[in-house]
Amino acid sequence: MSEPVLTIGAARALHLAAQGMLQTRLQPRRARATKDDVLAAIRRMGVLQIDTISVVARSPYLVLWSRLGDYDPCWLDALLEEGKLFEYWAHEACFIPIEDYGLYRHRMIDPGSLGWKYAAGFLRDHPDVVERVLSHIRTHGPARSADFERTDGQAGGWWAWKPEKRSLELLFTAGVLMIARRQNFHRIYDLAERVLPGWDDSRMPPMETVRREFALRAVKALGLAKAGWIADYHRTKPPHVDLDALHEAGELLRAKVENWREPVYVHPDHAPLLEQAAAGTLAASATSLLSPFDPIVWHRKRALELFDFDYRLECYTPADKRRYGYFTLPILRRGALVGRVDAKAHRKAGVFELKALALEPGMRLSARLADDIAAAVVRCARWHACAQVTLVHAEPVAFVPLLRAALGRAALAGQQPVRTRVQATSSAA
Repeated sequence: MSEPVLTIGAARALHLAAQGMLQTRLQPRRARATKDDVLAAIRRMGVLQIDTISVVARSPYLVLWSRLGDYDPCWLDALLEEGKLFEYWAHEACFIPIEDYGLYRHRMIDPGSLGWKYAAGFLRDHPDVVERVLSHIRTHGPARSADFERTDGQAGGWWAWKPEKRSLELLFTAGVLMIARRQNFHRIYDLAERVLPGWDDSRMPPMETVRREFALRAVKALGLAKAGWIADYHRTKPPHVDLDALHEAGELLRAKVENWREPVYVHPDHAPLLEQAAAGTLAASATSLLSPFDPIVWHRKRALELFDFDYRLECYTPADKRRYGYFTLPILRRGALVGRVDAKAHRKAGVFELKALALEPGMRLSARLADDIAAAVVRCARWHACAQVTLVHAEPVAFVPLLRAALGRAALAGQQPVRTRVQATSSAA
């Protein structure tokens, strides 16, 4: 059978369809998202990366909003507490469907393979602290890091964890502790046997099966994948599975993308989507703001190869060297990544601030483009309970009046005021 050939637009559409981002979830025409939708979205992605930066929404909540529209963020917390999700190291720290626990158990048994995430030297040098923390949880039940007083006499800091916090994280990485729930996004640790009673390591699949499953799940989550994209999704290490052998066995399909030398792989469950993509009938209509840790963009090389989008998160870059801003959100629009916005939700003041919005070079400016972006911004602001949208800076300059007018129209449609305070730039006209 000949391998289907996809245009780059069709390849993007297939990827977005697999990620649940092909079409915008229009409201109120469609029913509001439910807690079951939240779990289904995580199962579709396979993993939901955790990050604590909350300039807008914390990343896992924003990733879900991009796919589901308005929903109650408490549902994510509830699913963890109900045992339908667990936390562990996947792509990075992630929420993962509980049925996949066995696939990650090998990492817990060999935590040293996770590198810096497991401080074996600390365990060797401070066994008394580790045992004291573990004994406390055994005796008194679930605990937060804040429940332990610092005993090393040092000041705190973002990376200067107290020994008790390091012990909790070490025991978590080794699978001795699990995250029972979160309180104000702070982890609450408990014994693994209390969080997941009845688990027996005899149920753990062999490593060969684990490698195969991770590869198949990565391809399915991505919609289509070059060989070099697959290991990044779950951060798997060599030896990697033989993709051509999986293809020959019928467990993966293979296709081509115009102007790409190497093939792409597609999960058989996506055969109907692949057929539509090859026929040019798979159209992406979603417009949304994305988290920097969204699977669509978290692999920067893949974002460049698939979307021609050169993206870097600049919150770790010195302020005077930033090009776009502290915490820029990629803008997905109808199958393309068209720009980025440095946004901040001032929740107490009820203001959603667009500190800087920059379109990609060469974007064709139009009222329709402005309307799509403005609608996504206003939806995000409304979800944050921000009744006002403020535009401070945008480029190119010619886009400013289009965006200002579009924000006004979108706000009016949602009965939401908008205030624009635009500082024109000369960097791109």
